Amino acid sequence: MSRIGRMPIAIPAGVTVTIAENNKVTVKGPKGELVRVLPAEMEITQEGAEIVVKRPNDLKKMKSLHGLTRTLINNMVVGVTNGYTKTLEVNGVGYRAAKQGKKLVLNLGYSHPVEMEDPEGLSTTVEGDKIIVSGIDKEKVGQYAAEIRSTRAPEPYKGKGIKYDYEVIRRKVGKTGKK
Repeated sequence: MSRIGRMPIAIPAGVTVTIAENNKVTVKGPKGELVRVLPAEMEITQEGAEIVVKRPNDLKKMKSLHGLTRTLINNMVVGVTNGYTKTLEVNGVGYRAAKQGKKLVLNLGYSHPVEMEDPEGLSTTVEGDKIIVSGIDKEKVGQYAAEIRSTRAPEPYKGKGIKYDYEVIRRKVGKTGKK
């Protein structure tokens, strides 16, 4: 059995989970509601205050879908209770981030400011040189954070650009003068 797949998912107080036909799972909680259609082969059942995912057989595809399905449901439950955040840091002389309504305005050394509209269900806040992306859908938070980072990825010589707060930039030595 999949070690991750066989673990039951505890449903915290204030969260309701409904499983419709074709494995359409709806999770409602204090922060919002998430809906997702999961693989039809998996058997998802609610037993009391827990959700259990079972697989029909031990084919390689079913084994991989087993753990994936369980993790996706768990991410939905965590999202509607706690939510997800990603923190990005802006490094570089003259590099700035500012918030204008629902727009994130980035000055990153280009001839124009880069404006990014916050997607539905996500919010960004700017605190000094940090950009915090938060929301209830783990995938969307990660994707939007990656899009912000890709506007000016960090470079290895001076470390300028936008990086995740936990990311370590491997620095390179610049060129040396002629003798």
